[in-house]
Amino acid sequence: MRETRVLVVEDDRELGDLLVRLFHGAGHVAELARDGQAGLHLALTRDYDLLIIDRGLPAIEGLDLLARLRRRSVQAPALILTALGTVADRVNGLDSGAADYVVKPFEVDELLARVRALLRRPHDPSPKLPIGTAEFDLITRTVTGDGVRATLSGRESDLLRLLAENPARVFSRAEIVAKVFPEAANGALVDTYVHYLRRKLGTSVVTTVRGSGYRLGTL
Repeated sequence: MRETRVLVVEDDRELGDLLVRLFHGAGHVAELARDGQAGLHLALTRDYDLLIIDRGLPAIEGLDLLARLRRRSVQAPALILTALGTVADRVNGLDSGAADYVVKPFEVDELLARVRALLRRPHDPSPKLPIGTAEFDLITRTVTGDGVRATLSGRESDLLRLLAENPARVFSRAEIVAKVFPEAANGALVDTYVHYLRRKLGTSVVTTVRGSGYRLGTL
């Protein structure tokens, strides 16, 4: 079995070295970049199974780095590891395309468990989903077709992907919160992001099933 490759982008020298040793001890091949520019170069020139990215990086800030990688179709899942831990910070990080967000200081066992969970996610060799007659590119987070071309935020993309992968299923607000917005206190955030999708893609892209929840519509 091929060893998993992890890129750590962390400017704190002690923590960066610690993370590399930690991932090596867990059986991964880990490489370290100490600023955003070095991280960008490595991620664009080598293949990684997982990206661990700090936010407060020199040269290129962490979320800007992740956005640049997504625009260049780098699809490895990313875990943001940062001291910025407010709800707004976490939402911003996930909206930027991160698959997970861990706040410093962290427990080593929890971090490794989150890494294992991300690495278990299946790789989709054809990362596009149909939305009616349109097409949703999971890498670039763009929806194209029928005169529509729109780029989605990370959380918009997560919500549309959930619906598009299960086009006949109706999801309750509670189910969507659990799968897409686990930090949300209630279902109000679901309604907000449904509104965002409809504003970008048209009112019919998400169908409201009265008394039950939401399912995929059409463009």
